[in-house]
Amino acid sequence: MSGENIKLLSEIERYELININDGEKYDYLQNNDLVVDDDGKIRYLIINTTGSKMGLFSRSREFLEIPWECVKKIGSRTIILDAEDNDVKRAKL
Repeated sequence: MSGENIKLLSEIERYELININDGEKYDYLQNNDLVVDDDGKIRYLIINTTGSKMGLFSRSREFLEIPWECVKKIGSRTIILDAEDNDVKRAKL
């Protein structure tokens, strides 16, 4: 992503995450997490796929770890991902 598209996290936290590879919507960035390395670079999106804001109280929670390289475009209200199954790590807690 080019430097001219830099936005503040506070600006994009209400953007919806959409994977163009399979059409899946992953809620809003503010309801998910980012993994940042020691240099301050975003490395992964951690997506909560439990599907409920009350997922905190459910027996198990499912997460996807999607590399930041899968982010293809940050639009006016959406973050567009192109993540194939082999790009995504899945985990349950």
